[in-house]
Amino acid sequence: MISENDLQEVQKKTLAEQIERIENLLEGKNCPRAFELSLLLALKMAKELQDGKELGSESGEMVATWTELYPASIVEEAIIGAKEFLLNPSRLADKIKETLLNAKEEKKDETKTS
Repeated sequence: MISENDLQEVQKKTLAEQIERIENLLEGKNCPRAFELSLLLALKMAKELQDGKELGSESGEMVATWTELYPASIVEEAIIGAKEFLLNPSRLADKIKETLLNAKEEKKDETKTS
């Protein structure tokens, strides 16, 4: 589980550092969750904006690659999630919290059935 200190440390990182961290976490995953992809996409899009580049100039290639690797439903959900992150980050924070709580509950359930 991610602690408050972990979240504070992540917030101190630059966009490039956050992108690298997420890419490292996704490396080797056969089928990442749409939420994970949406977070990476949102960070890449934010970096494009920060650098004064055209939106999608780099992130578009990444999404095109995803369409070859992952089911269309996951890619579509990732795009929607990234857009939501950029337009309404507080809603994403709530979704992160919900996802973490669900993951914690799933681990508890797995432990009980083992």
